[in-house]
Amino acid sequence: MKKISQQLAIIGFAVLSTLACAQKTENTVAKTDSQKSTAVAVDSKATDEQKKAAAEEKAKFAKPYNPKANAEKDLEMLMAKAKKENKNIMIQAGGNWCIWCLRFNNFVMNDPKLKAIVDKNYEYYHLNYSPENKNEKVFAKYGNPGEKFGYPVFIILDSKGEILHVQSSEILEEGKGYSKDRVSEFLTKWGTGKS
Repeated sequence: MKKISQQLAIIGFAVLSTLACAQKTENTVAKTDSQKSTAVAVDSKATDEQKKAAAEEKAKFAKPYNPKANAEKDLEMLMAKAKKENKNIMIQAGGNWCIWCLRFNNFVMNDPKLKAIVDKNYEYYHLNYSPENKNEKVFAKYGNPGEKFGYPVFIILDSKGEILHVQSSEILEEGKGYSKDRVSEFLTKWGTGKS
């Protein structure tokens, strides 16, 4: 009888401990869910602020991508021009929706040294990728590099339209912009050697 009482006491203690532990876990889960809700609210607010800041920044930049352009025809004309002028073609694939695309264009076009490298060595083309025009046929021709690297992505062609190099923009980035040294090195390496 004493043994049965001890077993019942142990079982009772185990049940009470389990209930107490379950209550503590429930409170912790509720607290954690509450903290997560607050964190999500804070993240959403930060995301909204980031979106607003990006929209304001985008509004300041030129919009070099034309969703209505006939990219195949444009690139054919650029190849003829590149051949005549002994230049390569630098395709910057992306869209006016892409802050990093606009930043790169602005960075290169407003830096005299970088702009000179581009002007002397390349026909510079902005290949649009957007809901209005995904240019699927052109992207497929170049192996859909945006799927692998995101945007912008750079496709360097020779004057015959042969791919010389495909470059992710990530390696060229620095902070919220681009590294002048890395961009200069990239442009010089894949150019035609005109400085």
